[in-house]
Amino acid sequence: MYAAMGALGLAPSEQDKKFVAPRAGDFSLRGKGAATVVILGAGVAGLTAAYELGKAGYDCTLLEAADRAGGRNLTLRGGDRLDELNGPTQDVTFGQGVYFNAGPARIAPWMVTLDYCRELGIPIETFINDNAAAYVHTNGRTVRSRTARADMYGYVAELLAKATNIGALNRTITKADQETLLDFLRRFGDLGPKLEYEGSMRRGFTKYPAVDLGTPLDLPGSLHQVLAAGTGRAITNNFGYDQATPMFQPVGGMDAIVARLTEAVGQERIKTGARVTKITNLHDGVEVVHEGGSVKADYCIAALPPHILAKIPHNLGAQVTTALRAPVPVAAGKIGLEYGTRWWELEDRIYGGVTETDLDIAHIWYPSHDYHAERGLLVGYYNHERDAELYGALSPEDRRRRALTQGKKIHGEKYRQNVLSSVSIAWERRPHIQGGWVRWPDFDSSFTFLQRPAGRVYFAGDWLTHLIAWQAGAMESARGVVTRLHQRVLQSA
Repeated sequence: MYAAMGALGLAPSEQDKKFVAPRAGDFSLRGKGAATVVILGAGVAGLTAAYELGKAGYDCTLLEAADRAGGRNLTLRGGDRLDELNGPTQDVTFGQGVYFNAGPARIAPWMVTLDYCRELGIPIETFINDNAAAYVHTNGRTVRSRTARADMYGYVAELLAKATNIGALNRTITKADQETLLDFLRRFGDLGPKLEYEGSMRRGFTKYPAVDLGTPLDLPGSLHQVLAAGTGRAITNNFGYDQATPMFQPVGGMDAIVARLTEAVGQERIKTGARVTKITNLHDGVEVVHEGGSVKADYCIAALPPHILAKIPHNLGAQVTTALRAPVPVAAGKIGLEYGTRWWELEDRIYGGVTETDLDIAHIWYPSHDYHAERGLLVGYYNHERDAELYGALSPEDRRRRALTQGKKIHGEKYRQNVLSSVSIAWERRPHIQGGWVRWPDFDSSFTFLQRPAGRVYFAGDWLTHLIAWQAGAMESARGVVTRLHQRVLQSA
């Protein structure tokens, strides 16, 4: 009927704005759909859903409670303002060209996020996740990452090599395998002729070789001292499939993804300042009431955080509300510290990378861009759970003060000098979001239940994938939802 009305000029046969990908993508919906869709939330999941549906001919409207699209994809620059629930508003005063990725900041090469960067024409650059020149700070001791790895690998190699050499593994491996293993362990741990670890040039130098041989670091501590330092967790952070080098970032800020998606979807389709107050399933569509009006559409995609969505009045059923309340929001925080000079490059010779600590700041990130610029910005802490709650309860000035005090333990007094400005975010205090991500107590029936629509309302977000807290999770979820919605529309045509 809809198609016939369109042929007679009584209804639009397709949306008025044609969606064309700047470059060929790896995903598209087959066939054209003639339906309207209201999408709740203009974060990465909502924008991706609108983008993919738009390419297939759907007419989408996005309702966003905040004053800007992007959700947790938030890049702050000079002139921005950052609001918090029950807290002061921070004015961002960074200098020209300085930015702070307050939300996501890195992308693994296997993630679908890079496919969208390619399709949307977003230039990317390397994000240095692992840098041997960065530090490891544990149990009050600070060493370079290369030093921590060399000592831990060296002593572990020595133990295994000696066990192999005395025949302790004879029942496990053959004689030929023992020789192969010993050869590997000598190289892996840089062991001496007696299969002992006595230090290595891998640990670094106090003066690197040039016209002379340089000055190596002092000999390592004992095995007991190395184990007591507790560096194991810090030096294995990048072993996982989601953190392994190389990683990437959009040039100029992570919000380039939001900007290009918004441009492709059409800014006019996004209603900001439109907090949703009611969702009603109808027999022939969905009605969504928001601050400022209401929208009726054939279908709805709810791409809001589940704990926010659970509080919105609806007629989707008690089971939906119960399922939405199952995942628990996780506190997360970051601070951006802008310095007048890039002293970490000039004095510490650190170009990108992350310092791992057992302090409540958790990590210090060094910028992977604009090397040798006059000024730069460090991520002075990136923490979550209890540590994030601790910092989130402080005023922005006290967060900065505490972060600088903790960072001084690693970098010395220079860490507290020449700080031009700072801004900190406590995601559990962000309006309309109230959490960095969510944690499922168990990926149980609630997780599975919300993969299916409630009437004409579908649910989307990273929280409905096994890539929670990653933009790739939001994008994968959006792809799954639009595929199911599109199949339903085609079958009902």
